[in-house]
Amino acid sequence: MAQSYSAKPEQVLSRPVSVPEAAKPLREAVNWPHVWAYIGLSFGLTWLIDLVIYLNGGLAGPSTKLLMQFMMLMPAFSAMLLGMFFFKESPIYHKTNRTASRWFIYYFFFMTFAFLAVAVLSLVQPAQGLAIGSYLGLLTIIGLPLLLVLRWRGGPQALPGGGGSWRIWLLYGLGVVLFCALETLLNYVFKLGQPGNPATLYPAGATASIPPMVLMASTAFNMVVVGPLLGLIISFGEEYGWRGFLQSELVHLGRIRGVGLLGVIWGIWHWPVIWMGYNYPGQPLLGSLLMVVFTVLLAYFLAYAVFKSKGVWTAAYLHGFFNQTLAFLMVAVFTPASIVMSFSIGIPGLLLAVPVILLILRDPIWKQTD
Repeated sequence: MAQSYSAKPEQVLSRPVSVPEAAKPLREAVNWPHVWAYIGLSFGLTWLIDLVIYLNGGLAGPSTKLLMQFMMLMPAFSAMLLGMFFFKESPIYHKTNRTASRWFIYYFFFMTFAFLAVAVLSLVQPAQGLAIGSYLGLLTIIGLPLLLVLRWRGGPQALPGGGGSWRIWLLYGLGVVLFCALETLLNYVFKLGQPGNPATLYPAGATASIPPMVLMASTAFNMVVVGPLLGLIISFGEEYGWRGFLQSELVHLGRIRGVGLLGVIWGIWHWPVIWMGYNYPGQPLLGSLLMVVFTVLLAYFLAYAVFKSKGVWTAAYLHGFFNQTLAFLMVAVFTPASIVMSFSIGIPGLLLAVPVILLILRDPIWKQTD
């Protein structure tokens, strides 16, 4: 897990203490000024982008996909900007950080401003901006070999937030597949939708000559295997902010309480796009509540992966992997009739996730002091 930006308070003892009590590590205090600065900046930038989306056609606008990718970069951008130039206690503060991680931060800043420039162009000159925007994916792919080089030359500390363990990536990724497959099976058993069709993901007529099984297999490979890796930098754009910075502060309240609070904040961060019909179409109020429940549950799962692997990049991968796996199953295998009343991110799916999270919370790792 990323180092906290807050400094350890001085230990002041006004009375004699027993040896066991004195030996017990003190819990660091949450640096609330840093927390509020981060929340204010990340919410302000993100909700400003949401306002631009709303004023330019909402979710149906031609630039919406590009703007939503740009939006996902804001949590990490906010954490890096504050940590590098304003929070002197930060491990990435520009005057004290001499690790190789600073090169990836420079790359991330460059990528973010490239997205900003193309997003503005797409609003002023839609055809030209969207044409150039189609090449931004190459910029995110360039970051992958940079990560490998930094990891090889400098070890895990060369990656902002820590790289994590590939074993956790595989093990927890398998857990995601099994859970999402169970949800899809339950949707089918309870007749909560209809069979999906992978051809809907392609232009009309593009898959007419491809055998159905081949189409299904190739679509699954592209979405579930290739997709999360190519989108790893975009997912990191959320995870370095939430898990890397904010979680590392809030867990000083206690890991269970801090991660729960993080989940609520994360859910509220999504509200403007929920009001526009994203995730829960036609359910702005109920959808807002369900999104908070969903992000709290997902926050515990991703935090558990970070605690176990000691790397924020694990959460970035699992975040993208979960989104891609669930999207594939919902579109290509079995499509729910109602998101709210289905085993996906609806009420039945959230209830199904509760016992899984309660089982995770029994691990002693949640009692450790940060």
